Amino acid sequence: MTTTSATTPDRAMQRVRHELRFRVLDVVRIQKTSAHMLRITLGGADLEGFHSPGFGDHVKLIFPDLATGELVRPSEDGPRPTMRDYTPLNYNAQALTLDIDFALHDAGPATAWALQAQVGQRIGVGGPRGSLLIPVNFDGHLLVGDDTALPAISRRLLELPAGAPVVVLAEVDGPDDELQFKTAADLTVVWAHRQGRTHGSQLLEALRTLELPAGDIFAWVACESTAAKAARSLLVERGQPTQWIKAAGYWRLGSADSHESIEG
Repeated sequence: MTTTSATTPDRAMQRVRHELRFRVLDVVRIQKTSAHMLRITLGGADLEGFHSPGFGDHVKLIFPDLATGELVRPSEDGPRPTMRDYTPLNYNAQALTLDIDFALHDAGPATAWALQAQVGQRIGVGGPRGSLLIPVNFDGHLLVGDDTALPAISRRLLELPAGAPVVVLAEVDGPDDELQFKTAADLTVVWAHRQGRTHGSQLLEALRTLELPAGDIFAWVACESTAAKAARSLLVERGQPTQWIKAAGYWRLGSADSHESIEG
């Protein structure tokens, strides 16, 4: 029997490109949301027209020099400023504000800037350059990640349909790092606590026996690169179709700056 488009949901992912813009924004609010998570709200007229339709989008944060406060615009010929990829969490088009969550775990330039940030300081923001749009019309959803993935997971949960089965597996340091997610979906959350152990180890251990939603599910993974590759392989071993897995390494142990899309 030939399956028709009327009975087969369209579950193709779509990539869209955006005009690349560089914005200079001000710190307008700072809030600690968990033991190791700091939410910094940025604002300013430059946010007019900001567009981020994909929950896994990332922008480039361009950090000022901590010693001088000078903010250098990226260019091909000039000195390269310090930049890192971050998920744009909450954009308010009326107030022209944008929330960025910082996981405070390393001693890198992003953490150093976030810890000293004060209202009124300036920072550069570029992008997002593009978005990956993932349909929501699956039988169920699986979202797997560490601290760095929590903003994207929060965004996805807000856009899933009411009652849609979704399982979140999140690895954090300990109970004080757990968040309360907002969603209309039918949500099950499993927290894996590192408590000083290797990043990704508790996530992978939990994933081996995790009860997945029934039917056709989409699996999204984002964490440390080595752990993300292992998680993707484990999902394939468990029978998850590769075309319905999106895995990314949001960072890499020992690397100052890494963002890797993981395929087969």
